Parts: sequence; C-alpha cells; structure tokens
Amino acid sequence: MGDTIFSKIIKREIPADIVYETDDILAFRDIRPQAPVHILIIPKIEIPKITDIDGNKHAQLLGKLFDAANMLAKEMKIDEDGFRLVLNCGNNGGQDVYHLHMHLLGGRQMKWPPG
Repeated sequence: MGDTIFSKIIKREIPADIVYETDDILAFRDIRPQAPVHILIIPKIEIPKITDIDGNKHAQLLGKLFDAANMLAKEMKIDEDGFRLVLNCGNNGGQDVYHLHMHLLGGRQMKWPPG
C-alpha cells in the first residue's frame, strides 16, 4: 500500500474519527468539513484516481462505496432532506489525495453549480 494520508489512516498510523468500517471500506469524518456532515468514504485497496478504475475488476467494490454512503446518510439523518456525493479526479478536478475517495456532504442546502 502506498504512502498517502489515507493509506496511513487505513494502517492506523494516523488517527481518524472512523464512523464505519468493513473488510473493504473505511469511512471517517473529514478534518476540514465543508458541511455539518462531511464524511470521506474510501476503499481499503489503493486506487489512485477515478481513471484507474477497472469496471470489471472494481464493480463490486464501487457498489460497496455507494452502499456505505446510503447507510451513513441514513445514520446521520440526512437521507430525507438530501445529500451530495463528490468524487474528484486529478489536479483540475480538485483531487488532493491520490487514493480514490467519496465525500458524503449534508446537513445544509447545497449550492449549484458547486465550483
């Protein structure tokens, strides 16, 4: 596994406020939240960015990411009013950490366009 901040969180080398974990997925609160609910959902395997996804190889894992987002949205009570899922890809797409991750944002009105 690489040396990103997320791989260090997975290996428990860096602390995080973990809210959900399975054998394949880890979810934790963002340290710089952009909404009242801001959770990062990551696969435990290293996929640097969206363009590195192999649909045949990663389809089940991607489903688990979305299942985790839905479960957490319900648990955080943002499922009824709505929430936003964000995946950034590359520098121009706003990706800061090159380990695939999904932002679950909610608890306030989201604006459009986002940025």
